[in-house]
Amino acid sequence: MAFKMIDLHTHSIFSDGELIPFELCRRLEVMDYGAVAITDHVDSSNLEIVIKSLLKAASLWNAHSSLKLIPGVELTHVPPKLIASLTKKARTLGAKIIVVHGETLVEPVAPGTNRAALEADIDILAHPGLISEEEVILAKERDICLEISGRKGHCFSNGHVAKLAKKIGAKIVINSDGHAPSDFLNFEMAKKITLGAGLDEKDFEESIKNAWNILKKRGVL
Repeated sequence: MAFKMIDLHTHSIFSDGELIPFELCRRLEVMDYGAVAITDHVDSSNLEIVIKSLLKAASLWNAHSSLKLIPGVELTHVPPKLIASLTKKARTLGAKIIVVHGETLVEPVAPGTNRAALEADIDILAHPGLISEEEVILAKERDICLEISGRKGHCFSNGHVAKLAKKIGAKIVINSDGHAPSDFLNFEMAKKITLGAGLDEKDFEESIKNAWNILKKRGVL
C-alpha cells in the first residue's frame, strides 16, 4: 500500500483519553503511522482551550518528528442546531480536522445530529449508527467521510454504515477512536475491522487514501 497508516480520530488527556499528546504520538510513531489527528471531545465550554493546547503541541512535535500531528476536535453531544456555528468557530480557532460524534447505538446522541453534521463544514461523521440512506447520499454530495470505527460499542453499526456507503459511493475512513494505548490499530487489525464490516481489501486501501486526502483538502500536507 502506497500510504502509511493514519488515524484521524483519537483522544488525549485534554478530554477523556489517557495520554498526553506527545506520548500518544510516540506510540503511533513506533507503529509506523504517518499522521494522527488528536480530536478531543469539545462543546462550547472547552473549544478554545483544547484547540489552543493541541496547536501548541503540534507546532513543537512536528518540528522533531516525521509523524504529522494534526490538531482537531470532536464535537460531542452538541445540540444539532449548534453544530454548524461551533464548526465554524473551531475552524477559525485553528482546528484542522473536525469530527462530529454521530448517532452511535450506545449513547443517547440527540436525533438529528447526523444530518446537522453533514450540513456543516466537517470532515468526518464518526460512528453514525443507523444512518439513513438519504444522509449517506448527503455525505457523498458534501464529500464528508463516514467512519468505520474500531471502538467497542461504536463499531456495532459498522456493517450498516459500510453497506450503505458502498451502495451509494460515499467515502469511508477507518479510525480507532483511541482513548488508551490498547485502542490503537495496527495495519492488520485495521484491515480486519474493515473486512469484518463487509468491505474488501480495496475498500480498506481506499479508506486510508481518503484519510490522507482530507489532509490535502485542508491544506495540512
